Amino acid sequence: MTDIIGYILIIVGILFDIFGCIGLVRFPDVYNRLQASTKCVTLGTILLLCGIASLGGSGAMAAKAIVCAVFILITSPTAAHAIAKGAYASGVKLWEQSVVDKYAEAKSETQNMAQ
Repeated sequence: MTDIIGYILIIVGILFDIFGCIGLVRFPDVYNRLQASTKCVTLGTILLLCGIASLGGSGAMAAKAIVCAVFILITSPTAAHAIAKGAYASGVKLWEQSVVDKYAEAKSETQNMAQ
């Protein structure tokens, strides 16, 4: 039964990774691409590692897979945020049909408070 769950987790993880790659190619700007790839690939990789941990039993391989999953869960969203903030600070424009720009709103509120 554990083997079946492990294989299901691996298959679902691969599907999430594929969806992240499709989003990376199809979305219009760096921010949408970054969001799609980070969310899907993070979940996909964690599901892959959980599947490997369930197939590996209670040995060292399972422990390494869980440690790697926790590391990816912490670092991947943090890195994506840093890349997006750096892209925005360097002047990379949003897609022209973007609806919300929270950084610009916060900047204008800060300027209004300073005056």
